[in-house]
Amino acid sequence: MILAGKKVLLGVTGSIAAYKACELLRLLQKEGAEVRVAMSEAATKFVAPRTFASLSKCPVYTKDGNPEGRPFQHIDFPRWADLYIVAPASADAIGKFANGLADDPVSLCYMSSQGEKWIAPAMNSTMYLSNAVQKNLETLRSFSDTFILESPAGELACGENGPGRFMEPSEIVNALRMHSVDGEGSQGSVLITAGRTEEAIDPVRYISNRSSGKTAVALAHEFLKAGFRVYFVHGPMDVKVPFGVFDVPVTSSQDMYDRVLKAQSKMDVIVHCAAVADYRPKNVSSTKIKDSRSQLILELEPNPNILRDSVKSKPEKQVIVGFGLETDDVQKHGEEKLAKSGADFLVLNTPVVNGAGFGYDQVPFAILEKGKPVPELSMGSKTELAEKVVALVKSKREALGA
Repeated sequence: MILAGKKVLLGVTGSIAAYKACELLRLLQKEGAEVRVAMSEAATKFVAPRTFASLSKCPVYTKDGNPEGRPFQHIDFPRWADLYIVAPASADAIGKFANGLADDPVSLCYMSSQGEKWIAPAMNSTMYLSNAVQKNLETLRSFSDTFILESPAGELACGENGPGRFMEPSEIVNALRMHSVDGEGSQGSVLITAGRTEEAIDPVRYISNRSSGKTAVALAHEFLKAGFRVYFVHGPMDVKVPFGVFDVPVTSSQDMYDRVLKAQSKMDVIVHCAAVADYRPKNVSSTKIKDSRSQLILELEPNPNILRDSVKSKPEKQVIVGFGLETDDVQKHGEEKLAKSGADFLVLNTPVVNGAGFGYDQVPFAILEKGKPVPELSMGSKTELAEKVVALVKSKREALGA
């Protein structure tokens, strides 16, 4: 996103990290953005409204009002803004946003804003990991106009260590730079599935695989560079979710299936990069299976095929890329998978080479296309793989007139 000339509304809530919002405001201004501020009553206990008024050169919207401010700031400020950033966002504010409550300047502006909204949580780890906060964050992630900036783990103001830290202002600005608003310079929208899925056996055990998520992250970076709006639907990964994507975490194959099929109609491109479990336990125990050292038999049933079902629901001009991981007769099986799936492209790869594949930065791969000969696999970095996928997707979209 080019921030120069943008009108940014900054919401500040009650958190010790509120002082960092001053730095965020200055960084946004250095990018060329015009910034106004709305503060919750709790936020004014950490930083005086006059500080933000001086920095923004505009009266701050507070609960007590401001004689210099407009009488309808809860409507005027969001209507003025191109985007709304709440940083830091407390547990209380997140709960209000997720449940449609609006009783203070920050939540009123969230309710009235018609543009994209960015939320940067900040709180103690215990609060951040609580069922209530995680459920509210999950609700917000499901909103098409709201983007959650994930809280990094680290040392907190209380002295404890864990997730819930406020993302550094420079990282927030970087995330905004890598994202486009209202289609500005956008090549379209792409949904990338990533990571692995986990299929529960009981409350503590599950079936999974070794996928690290590195290839999907490389794809996300390259699509962002190319000007795409990126939706990242991912299971557990060994790498960080890249800045600038719409982050949608899931756990099971069914969760991923539901998310992808629900969002499909809004996407221009879908890249099925996740290592999705083909099978799941037919019966999941509600309690931990006791260790009796006797033979345990698990009955498995197939998961829905996300790639094939998304192809069946494929809108006109949508481009779909599948991934095929094979360990024997690689090219033959890859060609068969491309034909069965109906995808436009299939990235064929194998992780059985030493020093490549799962968890490594390089992998043997080939990209198969409908109606073309199957190429030989060659070793390359996952960034090179991603670059080739993006180039082929762009070329295909141009051929389709998209």
